[in-house]
Amino acid sequence: MRRAPLLLALAAVCAVAHVGGVLAAAPIWRGAEVLSLALLLAYAIAAGLPAPRWAVPAALVPLLIDAVRTMPAAEGPREYGWTRYEPLNRGVDVTGGFDAALTACWATLVAVAVLLVALRGGGRRRHLVAAAVAAAPIIGYAAVRIVDVGSVVVAATGSLIVEIHSRSSLERVDGAGVDRATTMATLLLVVLPPLALALGALALAVLLAGRGRRLAAAGAALLAVVALPLLDGSLSAASYSEGSTALFAWYAIAPTPAMPAPVAALTAAVELAAYLLIVAGLSGSERATMRGHRRYDGRSGR
Repeated sequence: MRRAPLLLALAAVCAVAHVGGVLAAAPIWRGAEVLSLALLLAYAIAAGLPAPRWAVPAALVPLLIDAVRTMPAAEGPREYGWTRYEPLNRGVDVTGGFDAALTACWATLVAVAVLLVALRGGGRRRHLVAAAVAAAPIIGYAAVRIVDVGSVVVAATGSLIVEIHSRSSLERVDGAGVDRATTMATLLLVVLPPLALALGALALAVLLAGRGRRLAAAGAALLAVVALPLLDGSLSAASYSEGSTALFAWYAIAPTPAMPAPVAALTAAVELAAYLLIVAGLSGSERATMRGHRRYDGRSGR
């Protein structure tokens, strides 16, 4: 059992190395994130898997697969700069935005879903209230961003100037065939993956807190925070306009030559910290697990 803390410490060191590479746009070691998650899996096994024993490994496998898939190329440092491609039709690219959102968070969504299924059960009322309070600003932020970006898209498309060749003057054409309701619905589809991640992570935090796993519950709550920059990123991929209400977009912290990707690095740091907390909070001796269950059952009257 003495090797378990060492494995956790090594996983944290690799996570820091990965975040440093993202921040400087020059990976210290291209396999740092993969090794961090692999060490985290080894720690969970060494420290003791909670019941059901398949839950933590099954949750970490998609994260490992995604880390391998997104590992920086071997021929050189990974480029973390930002390139903007503006759609010619100045509309909403629902396919590009939805694909970008799903690509960014599918592994975390699967991991959260696995843990929700494995740990399903009722939570205490105060935990449910806390989750509802935390979910309200996230849903509100998503709604504000959809309205903001949608309004900019509709206004920009609706103010196109079309020259009428049969006349000697220019005529302003309002609307230009753009429907506001359709645009808003399209943007809602784009933000669904990160929004589902945020709400699923909060639900997981409720279940973990109800089982007395406060450290793991804190990690699940951090995953809800990770969903916010993913939400802004999906809207950025779907529309030429960032809007004026973005708080977690790539430019929220001004990039510099020394630190070209501060928001991306901060997002990676919070995400990896969440994984460390969840695994560390769930792994442990069977005695500690049973003690937590007895406390939970006693307070709930079962």
